Amino acid sequence: MNTVYLRVNSEEPDEFRLKKAARFIRDGELVVFPTETVYGLGANALDESAISKIYHAKGRPQDNPLIVHVSSREMVADLVLQNLSEYSALMDTVWPGPVTLIFRKRKRIPDSVTAGLDTVAIRFPSHPVASKLIELSCVPVAAPSANLSGKPSPTREEHVVEDMDGRVSCIILSGSTVFGLESTIIDLSRERPVLLRPGPIDPDQLKCVLPDLQIPGFASGREQYLGDPLSPGLKYRHYSPDIPLILVEGELGLVVSKVGIIAGRKSSLVLCSEELRDYYPVQVKKVVLGSRSNLLEVASNLFKELRNKENMSFSQIIAEPFPETGVGLAIMNRLRKAAWKIERV
Repeated sequence: MNTVYLRVNSEEPDEFRLKKAARFIRDGELVVFPTETVYGLGANALDESAISKIYHAKGRPQDNPLIVHVSSREMVADLVLQNLSEYSALMDTVWPGPVTLIFRKRKRIPDSVTAGLDTVAIRFPSHPVASKLIELSCVPVAAPSANLSGKPSPTREEHVVEDMDGRVSCIILSGSTVFGLESTIIDLSRERPVLLRPGPIDPDQLKCVLPDLQIPGFASGREQYLGDPLSPGLKYRHYSPDIPLILVEGELGLVVSKVGIIAGRKSSLVLCSEELRDYYPVQVKKVVLGSRSNLLEVASNLFKELRNKENMSFSQIIAEPFPETGVGLAIMNRLRKAAWKIERV
């Protein structure tokens, strides 16, 4: 397949070029597009044939549901059974933005989108390109991350070119994404809202509008999720780089010592914070993700470094832990799911 590339400004998108991409969506083809979280692999959410192409292009298990993206609140009402007025305060707070909400679905959503479940995950992205593309497509757009299944999600142009060239009809290139982590996912289909996947939004901020929000143990990645996967990221191993990743957890002084020991056994790269960089052995290659006091910076750099080809020349990657406050919960969720081995000290 010959992939069409479209260069689109992320802040002032060219509507003429996006109309071309929207035509691909309406014709049942796949389009890679940027969002504020990661690049997405989009298709018409109401077209079963188009949805099957997503699973084929990614090599994605068909029991792993997709997220449906919309460009307005009005589009949501046509897709869900629940009374949205009950969640107006929440939607006013998080939409448009990097938060996915799960509702009970209407029958017009194909079962292939939701892995046969009676719920659907919906997001209203804030990225100007994503929003305009969906609007011009005139249909909701189902879109998982635009990577081969199991690999770290794509946050840069070269990531989607590497994984999706020749697999999709169109790729929109708009620079690097802002957050660098997939969206926060909240299940609203049950009596009590549940955080299924942490993301860029601080869970404590969510509790301001959802005071009864439940944050289960599996949200941190420490526990295995049991039951039907209502959203991506619950059932299968995710985010893994091409070489083994070892996560070392515990008291930071012991972590530094353990990392030094592990790093001495093989050619190693250490993913670390600005604060701890100088405590690791001088001869070990270190990549600083950011400061422990600025976890949004760490989050935005994580997948970029897990996909960095230069980093893949080492035998292994060793990662230090980060505070599980704010977006730190999402960072540790991704590191634990990506880890080949977790060392606790």
